Amino acid sequence: MPSPHILLAVLLILALTFDFLNGFHDSANVVATMIASRAMTPRAALGIAAVSEFSGPLLFGVAVATTIGKEVAPPNALTIPVVFAALLAASLWNIITWYFGIPSSSSHALIGGIMGAVALGAGIEVIHWEGLTKVFIALFFSPLIGFVVGWILMRIIFFLARDATPKANLFFKGAQVPTALALALSHGANDSQKTMGIITMGLVILGYQKTFHVPLWVILASASAISLGTATGGWRIIHTLGAKFYRIRPVHGFASQAASAAVILSASLLGGPVSTTQVVSSSILGVGAAQRRSQVRWGVMADMLTAWLLTIPLSAALGAGLFWLLSLLPYFQG
Repeated sequence: MPSPHILLAVLLILALTFDFLNGFHDSANVVATMIASRAMTPRAALGIAAVSEFSGPLLFGVAVATTIGKEVAPPNALTIPVVFAALLAASLWNIITWYFGIPSSSSHALIGGIMGAVALGAGIEVIHWEGLTKVFIALFFSPLIGFVVGWILMRIIFFLARDATPKANLFFKGAQVPTALALALSHGANDSQKTMGIITMGLVILGYQKTFHVPLWVILASASAISLGTATGGWRIIHTLGAKFYRIRPVHGFASQAASAAVILSASLLGGPVSTTQVVSSSILGVGAAQRRSQVRWGVMADMLTAWLLTIPLSAALGAGLFWLLSLLPYFQG
């Protein structure tokens, strides 16, 4: 078995790579509607989002990291090969779905990777199903809540702006800047914490910490990686979210960003790891449906739903397969 220092270095590389890919993959969630409605140039939107992504976990705590690190499986089942396999599985899934422009869930991929690796390494019976229930409730109900909140908010806006002139578009263009900042803060607060939980889990496994608590340097490293990924931008997925559902105008961008930020930030404070991709996509759909259901291209949503349903089982299979391959290496035997 390699020294703990080498294993920690590999863990940090894999975890921060996943975190970077998470930001790269999910940057579309924050900026797509703002770019599509021409409220801001792409580079300016990504730059503002990246700064906010970095600030999110510093402002809103580490409740999600604790959920990922402590409530999915028992400590004795979380070995270094399990953690490595889960991170590799989630990163591979992110790359595959980015290549095809599919806005899938990095959160689902990581949870699936952990489940598959733990199931093969220690047996499916050791998984904390009570903790996973909390995770699944957050993951699967948050899109529905995002759709409803987006629909309600858009109807309220239509009522309040029923006598507005076309100049209202100028207001909604400007208003997208603070809502985009709020969305980026909530995304950073939720998604980078998953990486924090994995790294802290590794620190405990390798004996660098006796208890699970997230050090400041882990928070800073994770926040930096996700913000750098966001600044780079996943243009394929930005096109899907910003153009393929319907023609997004400033009012749609404002409403969907506000609805998404409210749902994701609430989940972050409660410790629920949600899929930013799912929440943003469903909020965009809810906002569009509130105006006119026929304008929404529901077929695109059907393709995304298929990807969402497949993410956990396929990433679990990837996690199990990668764990098996890692277990064959002499470094992880004995």
